[in-house]
Amino acid sequence: MDYTTFRFKTSDGLNLAWTEAGAPSGRPTLILHGFLASAQLNWVEPGLVAAMAKTGRRLILPDFRGHGRSDAPKDAAFYPKDVLAQDQEALLAQLGVTDFDLVGYSLGARMAVRLLARGHVRPGNVFLGGMGLAGITTVGTRMAYFEDAIRNGPKARDARAGTYVHAILKDRGMSPEAALNVLGTQLSTPPDVLASITVPVVVVNGEQDQDNGDPVALAAGLGNARCQLVPGNHLSAVAEPAFRDALVAFLGVA
Repeated sequence: MDYTTFRFKTSDGLNLAWTEAGAPSGRPTLILHGFLASAQLNWVEPGLVAAMAKTGRRLILPDFRGHGRSDAPKDAAFYPKDVLAQDQEALLAQLGVTDFDLVGYSLGARMAVRLLARGHVRPGNVFLGGMGLAGITTVGTRMAYFEDAIRNGPKARDARAGTYVHAILKDRGMSPEAALNVLGTQLSTPPDVLASITVPVVVVNGEQDQDNGDPVALAAGLGNARCQLVPGNHLSAVAEPAFRDALVAFLGVA
């Protein structure tokens, strides 16, 4: 499986990375990773890119600012509200891509909804993984959970989560300051805006995953969506064959 990584410069001077795989002439598909992850960790290592490439798609996998191979400055000035969605708009513009499909997991799913809500790009079909209604309409709760874990580690309210998050940051060489700044960029999408989104959406979530709220309620809150549950929790679902099969099926018919 061949992967090629590129970099582009944002309007505020950061160098952000994206990886391409699959068929260069295939239908473009923008694929967004989760918080404290990367394209490599979320999509390549579980074998999902290899599976998706078999559909003949052109796969475009960015690393968010603060993540992976992208720049991760500690200065909060580089993390204005909604900047992660703006970065994806800039990447698509640079690539000249206007007709595409969109896939996101966890934070990537939240950013996919932000792209839909902002309305500057319009994907044909959207796949949202690891996301529920509260994770879209009430982002402050999830932000507070991660902020506590990052700042306090084993002394966080959820000591197990704090210990785990600190281990991830250390193992992946990620800056706690940059991670906190990424959290601060996030915006909720109001229910009325969510309901106005009529792009076809499939919500796929682990049966044991309520980390971002109720996925069935998210599908019901969107204007044109359905929900599919697969085995697993928020961390394990992406490695489940049923998740891979749902994703490939989406790409095969979208």
